[in-house]
Amino acid sequence: MGPISAPLGTFTLADEERELLPTDDEVRFYRDHGWYVSRKLLTDEEVDMMAAAADRYYAGHRDRVLPVRPPNLTYWEPSHGDVFRSNDYVWYESETIGRICRKPIIAAVAARLAETDQIRMLNGTLFSKPARPDEPSGVVPWHVDKHYWQNHTSDKLLTAFIPFHDLGEENGAIAMIDGSHRWVDSATDEGTKHFIERDARSVAASLAETARANGAEIHEIVMRMSKGQMSFHSCLVYHGSGPNRSASPRRSVGLHLQDRDNAWREHRLSNGKALAYNHDVLVRRTPEGHPDYADPSFCPVLWEGWL
Repeated sequence: MGPISAPLGTFTLADEERELLPTDDEVRFYRDHGWYVSRKLLTDEEVDMMAAAADRYYAGHRDRVLPVRPPNLTYWEPSHGDVFRSNDYVWYESETIGRICRKPIIAAVAARLAETDQIRMLNGTLFSKPARPDEPSGVVPWHVDKHYWQNHTSDKLLTAFIPFHDLGEENGAIAMIDGSHRWVDSATDEGTKHFIERDARSVAASLAETARANGAEIHEIVMRMSKGQMSFHSCLVYHGSGPNRSASPRRSVGLHLQDRDNAWREHRLSNGKALAYNHDVLVRRTPEGHPDYADPSFCPVLWEGWL
């Protein structure tokens, strides 16, 4: 199949959609706090379509599959059991989920917040947190996305968190450490581990130490949302989530987005090994032979133009 991209002429918004964009004050809020909760960007029907597509996905349906399997791919399979589910590249493998994730208003909101004139796909991951408060994997430790993306040049990368239902503390909503994107943070090799591989208690201790070093307090903000809303957060802000104490799984997509200026750069870990992102084995190469994070097959442009 050819490149996935938004068709020409789709980088426009209807008048009623423009009313959904962040205001100047809200852009300043995001700049100061590192997170933002949107207005209702998806209809109930669109959210229900994503949920139904997720059901088909978990049952084994794929509209396409990755040409190669990246070495650090997180990819729940039925044999893993009733644990926290994380499936990278769901936007690529499920056409329904991918099409709704590429809805221009989502990327337009991201463009306003990142203060850029172009937004491209970075990745999209399907999550399902089981309704089992005693399940250890249901607690997502505090983490910073940029730790995984240190071989990306931009600090404007951001994530849209798209729940498939109302979201609150009871069902393990995502939460932010307010303003932590402004902290001086010493990333370590431990920080590059996926959050499901890390111990929540040691991560909490590390977070407390980082806050003390910055003379800051830890102010946790739970992202309470109604169906159709979504939260956006900076790649530099600490975030995580608690257990799901409700009667149903907490289901969502984490849509990772990049600005125009983002590109690959070399980053070495303490052992001398180069940090790699999953894209690095999927995308085309630049003339210099480096991964091209503007590859239209895996990093399609979702929004173009200043807002």
